[in-house]
Amino acid sequence: MQYYHQPIDVVLKELDVSSRDGLTSEQVEKRLQQYGLNKLKEAKKKSNFQRFLDQLKDPMILILLVAAVISFILAIIENDPKSFFEPILILVIVILNAIIGVLQENKAENALNALKKMTTLQARVIRNGKEELINAEDLVPGDLIRLEAGDVVPADARLIRSVSLKSEESALTGESVPSEKDAEAIVKKNAPLGDRIDMVYSGCSITYGTGLAIVTATGMDTEMGKIANLLNEADNAQTPLQLKLAQLGKYLGILALACCAIIFVVGLLNGQQPMELFLTSISLAVAAIPEGLPAIVTVVLSIGVTKLAKKQAIIRNLPAVETLGSASVICSDKTGTLTQNKMTLVKAWVDGDQDIVDITTDDPKEIKELLKLGTLCSDGSIVFVDGKETSIGDPTETSIISAARKNGMTKEELNKKYPRLGEVPFDSDRKLMSTINKMDDKLVVITKGALDSLIPRLASGDVEKAKALNEQMSKNALRVLAIASKEIDALPDQINSESIEHDLHLKGLVAMIDPARPEAKEAVALCKKAGIRPIMITGDHVITASAIAKELGILNPGDLAITGVELDDMSDSELDGKIDQISVYARVSPENKIRIVKGWQRKNQVVAMTGDGVNDAPALKAADIGCAMGITGTEVAKGASDMVLMDDNFATIVYAVKEGRGIYANIKKVIGYLLGTNIGEVVTVFMAMLLFHESPLASMQLLWINLVTDSLPAIALGMEPVEKDVMDQKPKPKNEGIFAHGFGVRIILQGIMFGGLALLSFWIGLKTTDTLRGAETMCFITLALSQIVQAFNMRSEHSLFKIGPFGNKRLNGAALLSLFLVMLIIFTPLNIPFNLEILPWNDFFIALALAFVPLVVMELSKAFGLIKHAEAKEYNK
Repeated sequence: MQYYHQPIDVVLKELDVSSRDGLTSEQVEKRLQQYGLNKLKEAKKKSNFQRFLDQLKDPMILILLVAAVISFILAIIENDPKSFFEPILILVIVILNAIIGVLQENKAENALNALKKMTTLQARVIRNGKEELINAEDLVPGDLIRLEAGDVVPADARLIRSVSLKSEESALTGESVPSEKDAEAIVKKNAPLGDRIDMVYSGCSITYGTGLAIVTATGMDTEMGKIANLLNEADNAQTPLQLKLAQLGKYLGILALACCAIIFVVGLLNGQQPMELFLTSISLAVAAIPEGLPAIVTVVLSIGVTKLAKKQAIIRNLPAVETLGSASVICSDKTGTLTQNKMTLVKAWVDGDQDIVDITTDDPKEIKELLKLGTLCSDGSIVFVDGKETSIGDPTETSIISAARKNGMTKEELNKKYPRLGEVPFDSDRKLMSTINKMDDKLVVITKGALDSLIPRLASGDVEKAKALNEQMSKNALRVLAIASKEIDALPDQINSESIEHDLHLKGLVAMIDPARPEAKEAVALCKKAGIRPIMITGDHVITASAIAKELGILNPGDLAITGVELDDMSDSELDGKIDQISVYARVSPENKIRIVKGWQRKNQVVAMTGDGVNDAPALKAADIGCAMGITGTEVAKGASDMVLMDDNFATIVYAVKEGRGIYANIKKVIGYLLGTNIGEVVTVFMAMLLFHESPLASMQLLWINLVTDSLPAIALGMEPVEKDVMDQKPKPKNEGIFAHGFGVRIILQGIMFGGLALLSFWIGLKTTDTLRGAETMCFITLALSQIVQAFNMRSEHSLFKIGPFGNKRLNGAALLSLFLVMLIIFTPLNIPFNLEILPWNDFFIALALAFVPLVVMELSKAFGLIKHAEAKEYNK
C-alpha cells in the first residue's frame, strides 16, 4: 500500500492499530514472527578459509612459497630425504603465520561486533497505551513512535501528528536542505520520495520539531533497505597509524631486497651454493619485514576499544584511539557530564510572593498550579519499569514532571484533562518552549525557558524580583526556569514563536539542582596533572556554571567565565589572545562551540568536545575527538561523534584518554620491539657475509627465530597494562610521528647491538668450537634469546626492576613458550635438520651471557636518562 497517499484513518485501519494506545503485546509478537527484526541484512562475511588465503597474498609470503617449491624440486632431483625437511619447515611456518593472522583478524572483528551491539539505536514507542523505550530492531509495522529533534528515524513511518517537523533526508534524496513535514498533507499517488512530506524514513534524522508516526515498513522493506547493498559494503579503512606502518613496510622491503642482492652476489663470489644463498636471501628478506605488525596493531587497537567499552566508552572510529592519547583540551558540557544528571526540583517562587519556598509532596495550590503548567509544557515523561522510575527525555523537564507527580498530578492525567492543541518546540536560539492547551474551555499558551529569554516577551510580572531571585538561586548552583502563560481567543493560523510568544504573564520560577559528580573533581585534577586543560561549555546561566566549575577546580582565581554573547563580540584574534584564560563558557550557541574548538585548534591543541543535542553535531565533527552522550544524547549527536559515553560521565573521558595513551604506548613498544629485532637479524647476516664470507644462520634458523621471537612476545607486549605514570606525561603533539624524540634512532642502535652481539658470538664460536656448525649454534642462541630478553626491556621506559620484571603475565607465558621452542631444536634430535649441535657448557653459557647484554645496556640507558619521556606541564590555573 502507498501509505503516503492514504488518509490517516485508512492507514490506522489497514495496520490495525489504535492512534492512542498503539499495538498490544500479542500483536507485536505476531508481527515480529511475520516481519522479523527491524534491521538490514549484513554483508556476507568471509569464511576462515578465505581469510586464510588472504594471508598468503602478501608478496613476501609468496616469495617464500616460491622458495619452498624450488627447494622441493631440488630435493626430488637429489633424492635425499633430509633435503625435504627445509621446504616442509618453510610451509609449516607459512601456515602457522597464516593461522595466527586469521585468529587475530577474528579477534578484532569479534571485538568490533560486540561494540556494535552496545550502540543499538533506540526508539520511543507507545504500546498497550504506555510509552516505552525499546531497541529499534524490535519495532514492527503498526508501532506508534514518538519523534523529536535529534532522533534518527528508526523505521519508515506515516506521520499522524507533526509540529514544525523537519527531517534531513539527504541519504535518500540527495537534498541537503531538511524537508518540512506535514501529517495532514495530501500527497499525490505517484509522488517521488522527496515530495512525500507526510512520511519519515529509516536512517534519516529529525532536525526540528516533534511528531507522532505509525511504522509502515521495517528492515529490508524500508527505503533504506532497498539500497542496503550500498550500505553493506565492508569498511576496511585503516587508521592513520596503520597506513604509516604499511608505508614503512614498503621501505623496509626495498632495503631488505637490496641487502639480499648484495649477499647473493658476495656469496657467489666466495663459492657458496646458489640454492643456499637463494634461501638465505629470501628468509632474510622475510625476517627483515615485520609482516605481522599491521595485524598485531589491529589486535592491540581492538583489545583497547573492548577494554574502553567495559568502562562505558564506546569507540566508533578506530583512529580516535590514536587521537585520544594526544588530547590536550577537553571541552565538557556541565549537565550530566560534570554533574549527576539527577535533576530534582527543590525550590519555587510564585509571582507576587516575597520568598522562595521548598518543593515538598504537599505544596500550596499556587505552587501546584506552577507545576501543572510546567508539566503540560514538557515533552519528557516518567515511566515505571519493574517498579523502578525511569525518566525519558530532558532531565530538566522530568524533574518538573516528577515534582508534579509527587503532588498527585501525573502527566498522563494532566494531558488527558488539558489536551495539547499546538506547540512551538524548544530550540537553542530562543531557549524557550511553548504549548497551547485547552484548559476549562479556555485556550492557554504556556511558555517555559530561560528567564532572560522570556523577559522581553512579558506583559506583566515582577521582573526585578524574578531577576534577583534567579541570580540568588543560580549562585547556589541551581538551574532556574521561568514559566509564563496567557489566554488566547482562538488558535492562530500559523503556530510559531512570533504568533504566540508575546504579551505573556509571568507565573513564577522553578529551580532544580544537579549536584557535581563526586568522581568529576578527581578527574579534573588528573587532567591538570596530565597537562590537559579542562573547559566547561554549557547552556546554563554563567553564575550557575561558575559555581559548579569552582567546586570542581575548573575555574580558579584569575580564570575567566564568559557568556556566548561576550564571545560573539570577540574577533578571532581577540579570542586567540584570551582563550588561555577562559575556563567557563555559559549560555553558548552551537556556533559558539565551533569557534571555541577552532580557537584551541589554531594553537595546535588536540580538542575533545562533548555534546548531546542535534545542534552539537557540527562541533562534535569539528573537534579532534567528538564525545556524544549515551544516555541523554540524540542519535544525530552519536552519529557525528568518535566516541559515545554510555554513562555521560566526565571521568569516563579522562579514563579514555588514559587508556588511549596506554594503547598508543603499547603500539610504540610493539613497533620498537619488532623493528629492532628484525634489524638485528639483517645486520647479523649481512655483516657476516661481508666479514666472514659465511652465513652465520641458515635460512631455517632465521625463519625459526622470526617465528618464535616475534609474534608471540609482540602480541603479549601489546597487552602490557597501562603504566601508572602515563598521566604524568605531556600530551603527544598532533602531528608527532611514531619515531619522534629519537625513538627511530634508538631502534636502529638496538638492532645494531643485537647484530653485533650475534656476530661476536659467531666469531667466538669459530675460535672455540672450530666448526661452522658450532659457531652457527652459538650465534643462533645469542640472537634468539636476546630478542626474548628485549621483549621485557621494551615494557617500560623505567627500570624493569622498578616496575617489576614479571608484571605482564601474558609476556611471561609467551617468553617461556619461545624459550621452550628455541631449546627444543637445540637439545633434541631436531638439531640435526636445523644444522645445530649441543654445545660444551662453557660455550653455551658464553652465548647465553651475550644474550643478556641488552638487559644491562637498556638498564644503564634508562638509569642515565638516555631513555626518558617528557614530563607533563601541569595546568595550575
